[in-house]
Amino acid sequence: EIEGVVQGVGFRPWIYRLARQEGLAGEVRNDDSGVTIEAFGEGESIARLLGHLDDDGPPAASIDVVRSRPLALPEAQDFPADFAIVRSTGTGRPRMSIPPDVATCDRCLAEVHDPADRRAGYPFTNCTDCGPRYTIATALPYDRPATTMARFVQCPLCQAEYHDPGDRRFHAQPNACPECGPRLKLLGADGLSRDLPDPLAATAAALCDGLIVAIQGLGGFHLACDAGSGSAVRRLRERKQRSTKPFAVMVRDLDAARRLAVLAPDEATWLGRPERPIVLVERAAGSGLAEAVAPGNRHIGLFLPYTPLHHLLLELTGRPLVMTSGNLADQPIAIDPEVAVRRLAGVADLFLIHDRPIAARCDDSVIRLHDDGPVLLRRSRGFVPRPLRLAGVRFDRPTLGCGAQLKTAVCLGVDDAAYLGAHIGDLDGLDTYEAYAESIDHLERLLGVRAEVIAHDCHPDFLSTRWARERAATASGVERVAVPHHHAHLAAVLAEHPGVERALAVTWDGFGLGSDGGAWGGEILLGDAACSRRVATLRPIALAGGDVAVREVWRLAFALVMDAFDGEPPIDALPLFGAVDRPRLEVVRQMLARDVQVTPAHGAGRLFDAVGALVLAEPLSHYEAEIAIALEQTARPQRLAAYPFALDHNVTPWQIDHRPMTRAIVDDLRAGVAGEVIAARFHDTLVEVLAQVLARAAAIESIRTIALTGGCLVNRRLADPLRTRLEPEFQTIRPHHAPPGDGGISLGQVFATACARCRGIGEPSCV
Repeated sequence: EIEGVVQGVGFRPWIYRLARQEGLAGEVRNDDSGVTIEAFGEGESIARLLGHLDDDGPPAASIDVVRSRPLALPEAQDFPADFAIVRSTGTGRPRMSIPPDVATCDRCLAEVHDPADRRAGYPFTNCTDCGPRYTIATALPYDRPATTMARFVQCPLCQAEYHDPGDRRFHAQPNACPECGPRLKLLGADGLSRDLPDPLAATAAALCDGLIVAIQGLGGFHLACDAGSGSAVRRLRERKQRSTKPFAVMVRDLDAARRLAVLAPDEATWLGRPERPIVLVERAAGSGLAEAVAPGNRHIGLFLPYTPLHHLLLELTGRPLVMTSGNLADQPIAIDPEVAVRRLAGVADLFLIHDRPIAARCDDSVIRLHDDGPVLLRRSRGFVPRPLRLAGVRFDRPTLGCGAQLKTAVCLGVDDAAYLGAHIGDLDGLDTYEAYAESIDHLERLLGVRAEVIAHDCHPDFLSTRWARERAATASGVERVAVPHHHAHLAAVLAEHPGVERALAVTWDGFGLGSDGGAWGGEILLGDAACSRRVATLRPIALAGGDVAVREVWRLAFALVMDAFDGEPPIDALPLFGAVDRPRLEVVRQMLARDVQVTPAHGAGRLFDAVGALVLAEPLSHYEAEIAIALEQTARPQRLAAYPFALDHNVTPWQIDHRPMTRAIVDDLRAGVAGEVIAARFHDTLVEVLAQVLARAAAIESIRTIALTGGCLVNRRLADPLRTRLEPEFQTIRPHHAPPGDGGISLGQVFATACARCRGIGEPSCV
């Protein structure tokens, strides 16, 4: 009995061939838990078969558990004559073993490019080693009738491949060809079909002419345009209502990627991996990309084609293409052609669609390489629904983690595994909320369970919390558990490191509701997965006007210097405030002085925004972390002397006082010190602050393990030097299988809930 990612990846044909080589009789089949083998033969032959399970199997397969036991020999008349692959069984609760979608393999690409092959130029070519999996699956066991390919009846040639155990397309569920498979169609902006003999060639020509095309892919639509055309990219920005946030760029191959970016070896490796994530890399000088692709940003998100359609399109256009999510602000990525035409009619000039339905929304994954490996910024296509096995912890009841409000994704804990769903996005509108609910239904359906324990954030106004309340109110016997936001960050890291039970954790992000009802985000916690306590925090910054200060970051900067200079900041000497109307400055001054409509926020993200606004003279933030990203990119890579800071040990939690640093930064700005120097010293000050606080707390608590997580730890200029500083003395752990930001919160919610239940303490806590 084998569990893991072993269905839909050519695992049974592999076992079939091995068993036949060993002269064994019996059968192999898919079932609810994975794959079951019944083998009869000489003991040495069976031992060799088991030994082969440690060898390299199919590329997309991953074995988690192997259990074996002896079977009684059948009577002679019932003894199997040969070894066979038999029909799947599904009798109990499934254990999901569907693999993620896998990038097109070399053998399929060779067929697509071979004029003599019957699949020449076919954009839906695949085999058991590649192609769609999760995004077409509707139920388990993973067989063709339980996919969106069920409507396509295979032609005789495809059927022969599908039923031949010796063929690499044996039971490749999406198997098809131009005679019997999905087809492309090109629609105008009005949604009416363009009767064209070659929709793909027409799409390529339109892109070369500077048009914007919505393209239906594996897990949703992309909006595509020529990445070298400034006018096309600017037009896409205007229509999509995305003023400055970078666009991802798809390139034909690694050679093309090297012409656009300075690639480290591990970045090149990740670009070519079967997951095909978007990789954040440094833009090369003279790349030829339009500046509007990533305005004012040294880095770009590159990725390689992962379907034959992408490969063919990039070859026909002969240029890099912007491939950004097919949605408008506050909307989920579109997956249905009719919905895409309705929502994107004002954005796309054309729509390239196909008739293979998408069962599960799955946006592109995004990673950034740090010194110690990849950090996922967005976990989605290529990674979902790969489970995370939890050592020593089991879910006594199916447990759902609802995630947070931003960058949300859900997680379902069943037995000893946590299944993270695909990235949904920010829960800021009805359409996204509906997509969020659909993602939960899909995950529950594939796993054959309904969540009996619902773990959610403590913030009562998050839409994820609202969903949890509604489910608990309408479903009988459902238990609802509130998990503190920053404790969930800590628990998520511990879930990835089963050998670590307790840690000091830097959980730095923009915002999370604290147990005292305040706005936390610059926290150092101590604890295990079930409970933790707050050791230290940042001195709060006043948010004048509440959330409006997150967008109008000059308000944060103004509050920061007001605090540092006892209400008399030298604003006339600071370029930032010259860009703000004096009457508005005066209004905010009065709000701060009188403590009216002001929220104190401990978030590290707010400190980055405030300092970044000062150093860069940027009054506004157009998307989350824009100012922090710009500040990181401005900073010199070389380590510089830290600014002064203070630490108050006489309060609980300890408070990191940034006022001395702020005064020194203002002095440097007034003296004309270069922004790259100030930005570097700011980052190095945070490294020094954290290193000293962590060392002091670790000595008091006799602990040697430190976790680094939260959205701010995506910052390489902060995280990598901090880890280097700590590691001679401490073990540092970081998340690598789930995002350190809010995209990984749901994993922490389910793991914290399971651990608290195991210990019989009710809800997880953070005090």
